[in-house]
Amino acid sequence: MNSSLSVRSTILFCASLLGFVSGSRTWAQTARSASTTPVDQAMKLVETGHCKEALPQLRGQVPSIADKAVRYRAEMALVRCAMALDQEQIAADTLLRLKREAPDDPEVLYIATHYFSELGTRAAQQLQAQAPASYQAQKLNAEALESQGKNDEAAAIYDKILLANPKAPGIHYRLGQIDLGRAGPNGSTSEAKQEFQKEIDIDPSNASAHFVLGELARRSGQWDEAIDRFSRAIKLDAGFSEAYLALGMSLAASGNFAQAASPLESYVKLQPEDPAGHYQLAVVYARTGNKQAAEREMALQAQAASRAKSITDNAEGHSVHP
Repeated sequence: MNSSLSVRSTILFCASLLGFVSGSRTWAQTARSASTTPVDQAMKLVETGHCKEALPQLRGQVPSIADKAVRYRAEMALVRCAMALDQEQIAADTLLRLKREAPDDPEVLYIATHYFSELGTRAAQQLQAQAPASYQAQKLNAEALESQGKNDEAAAIYDKILLANPKAPGIHYRLGQIDLGRAGPNGSTSEAKQEFQKEIDIDPSNASAHFVLGELARRSGQWDEAIDRFSRAIKLDAGFSEAYLALGMSLAASGNFAQAASPLESYVKLQPEDPAGHYQLAVVYARTGNKQAAEREMALQAQAASRAKSITDNAEGHSVHP
């Protein structure tokens, strides 16, 4: 998408959003009285296209609006005006607040999807315009090729980046993922492992690289290495939920059921809706003689499974793509 098309699409989208603001419930339907308030006045400005005048009024009034329906419409209007005036920070902050206040609202999700996608497009265009020769710009191009399934072309760009910037972080990791794709489910993963280890040599804090090496070791039954890798991933990223599950599964598979309970307990706290975590924890509790806790986790597993759209494959665990 070129710059002019990007601007045009934003204008058209803002116009459609204005239609939403003025075309949904009228202000009279949501106001508690017939009196004209500052919020009324600001909304009227929005509905007549005077966003420049409405924006500062809405910013000042929104935090004090108690009525949820009125606040929702005012925030939607604030987003519309901020987008129309290219006030990225205000638009992003307001959208994030709307997502907290109305996390399942289709209109909020639609606008957030569109706007954050537009911000990403703008940033990519700015990167290409300001630093086209940078390895970051080249990496972005390679990632786009990966998303299109053109892995060989992407790998060629990654190799070129490494020739000019041997210590560039994240590049060996991407090459490792490409090598895994080439290997398929039954091929050799030795080249991928080398790439992930090279990534760690460059960036020892890369928890994802440790995790992938741990997962490959787990699938090969190399429990000591798997446990070590997953433990490192957790130390580097305390919120890496899949590493807790994989660590617990590896400890259990190696016969260390008592030690497996702690990481699995952490996992079900982080991902309570994943049936796999409750199942694995139930097995560990059962093997350590905690029958009551095992029954509780099996009940939670059944409840989570009934709510889930798809159930995690307990035998294989999670993907090596964290």
